[in-house]
Amino acid sequence: MLIAGKNFKNNLLLAPLAGFSDVGFRAVCALQGAEITFSEMLSAQALKYDSKKTKDMTIVHPYEKFKIAQIFGHDTVSMAEAVNNEALSLFDGVDINFGCPAPKIVKNGDGSALLKDLTLLSKIIFEVKKSTTKPVSAKVRIGYDENNIVNIVRACEDGGADFITVHGRTKAQGYSGDVDLEAIATAKSISSIPVIGNGDVKDFASYKKMLSTNIDGVMIGRGAIGKPWIFSELSFNPTENAFDLIKLHIDILRENYPEKWLSLYIRKHFLAYANTFGAKSETKKFLSTSQSIDESLKILKAEFKHFDISKKSSKMPIG
Repeated sequence: MLIAGKNFKNNLLLAPLAGFSDVGFRAVCALQGAEITFSEMLSAQALKYDSKKTKDMTIVHPYEKFKIAQIFGHDTVSMAEAVNNEALSLFDGVDINFGCPAPKIVKNGDGSALLKDLTLLSKIIFEVKKSTTKPVSAKVRIGYDENNIVNIVRACEDGGADFITVHGRTKAQGYSGDVDLEAIATAKSISSIPVIGNGDVKDFASYKKMLSTNIDGVMIGRGAIGKPWIFSELSFNPTENAFDLIKLHIDILRENYPEKWLSLYIRKHFLAYANTFGAKSETKKFLSTSQSIDESLKILKAEFKHFDISKKSSKMPIG
């Protein structure tokens, strides 16, 4: 995969997952084969005002190979200033979110709301690009209410984006319905810059379908939640011990965050892992209320004994 003038070992990227793409999760995904990892989306305004909560999401780890900070906002000045914020100094690139469909984001004119104003979208990319020497990318959907991918790609190109990621749904669809692979293929066929495909890649079959669009890379989002080893499965290098990865995830977080906060935050990750393991309802109930990380890890370790990851690995290497 050739992105922004850099050759990568494979074509796998970890999506910016709000509420999940913490430094521990990104590090484990990178260790498993994700060549590019994205931070959670970061508010340009929050960076401007030195928000501790936002800065806490900018911690990076040596396991990450190529780190991209995703920012969002609609004010060109704040967006241009954000890329030079000290909190982003350790990232290798900047991504602009034009795809988030969350009502609170769209209501403020951010995320996918900008798909309705492609002139402003293009200007934001241009101003951000002008303010940094790092690669600048854009994450988009295929349209707001309907497919408008041709004009969206053109706007990103005009702004000077180094590459774009296309989630194959409109804002109106949210995460429902099937991913429009044909729209992603159209984006690739008309684009002069690399195109990354995104949406519903969760196993080798869906990975192959995404590759059929001829895109340059595959971004995995929800398919990695509770299963960061999906990257090693798709690269035909299946991990031997999933629990060790879960423990590593927690160890990295413990190095960076207070235990009291972490014991509450980590519950959603524990539940996601439990779902992957096919845990019983009483196990999930315990994990959703437990205030002890170590006790939760013991429960997960017991569940892991019944989970044979080798039987869930792909049988073919990345194409």
